Amino acid sequence: MPRNRFWDVDRVGPVQIGTHRDRHGREAHAAACTAPGCDWSADYLNRAAAELAARTHRCNPR
Repeated sequence: MPRNRFWDVDRVGPVQIGTHRDRHGREAHAAACTAPGCDWSADYLNRAAAELAARTHRCNPR
């Protein structure tokens, strides 16, 4: 089983954005919040969408 490898990793506030290959071999972009108690993450097909989500994300830790 191949490892998940991220490249072109950036940080926007508490959110990290990274590029990876999805299970179909296509390039995808993931955004994940690293704040304690916030479990938000999402995959996007283009980098601009991931960056927009990272800039507009508001943490709501439980």
